[in-house]
Amino acid sequence: MIKVDHVTKRFGAITAVDDVTFEVKAGERFALLGPNGAGKSTTIKMLTTLLRPTKGNMSLNQHDVVKNQDAARRSFGIVFQDPSVDTEMTAYENMQLHAVLYHVPSGQIDKRVKELLELVELWDRRDSLVKTYSGGMKRRLEIARGLLHHPKLLFLDEPTLGLDAQTRNLLWEYVQRLSREQNMTIFFTTHYMEEAEANASRIAFIDHGKIIAMGTAVELKKQTNTRSLEQAYLKMTGTKIRDEQVDPHDAWRERHRARSMR
Repeated sequence: MIKVDHVTKRFGAITAVDDVTFEVKAGERFALLGPNGAGKSTTIKMLTTLLRPTKGNMSLNQHDVVKNQDAARRSFGIVFQDPSVDTEMTAYENMQLHAVLYHVPSGQIDKRVKELLELVELWDRRDSLVKTYSGGMKRRLEIARGLLHHPKLLFLDEPTLGLDAQTRNLLWEYVQRLSREQNMTIFFTTHYMEEAEANASRIAFIDHGKIIAMGTAVELKKQTNTRSLEQAYLKMTGTKIRDEQVDPHDAWRERHRARSMR
């Protein structure tokens, strides 16, 4: 479902992703874990056609993400790290707009919207403005929206950041059900190691732009002679606190904007 072959991404002198290679099979739940600035978000942006690799090749569902972007985009849904729903619209209006943008046949829109809002338990609040929603409700709406066009792959970039434990558990129940019942491939990032251990069938650690380990949670713990995935992660990436880093893409774009104004 996902193939990444010797991919590098540079922003000027900054190498954000460095010669990364991995594959994800259909139906897998794959977690990409790493410290701040390790290359997770840059990797997702390349896979979802928001950035082009400097070197190497990437494909989704056998579609090259550079040469065949439209087909690649139809293959996936995505829940971004930052909220992206329109809070001045209702949940139903958000879903309808997304359906039109993704060319869902008009005769199927209402049925599909109802199915998905019921799935994430928001049907009773379909006519409420999203600005009245809690953070967890907005996340559930984003998952429903990302599934409207029947994607084969769902990207989740820090989907439970800032949510309480009850809401996190509920969201992962939905994700597990999608993977199990629809054989959907799930690719996610998280800083919660217990989430990765409980929900990923396979895990990759990335640091300084390189994949440094890959396997099941059991394999990674065995490889590092540790008892938990968090201990394995810290043994691989170190215990030094990483500063919150600006996305290299945003920093690079800002520098070029400033130069153009001189």
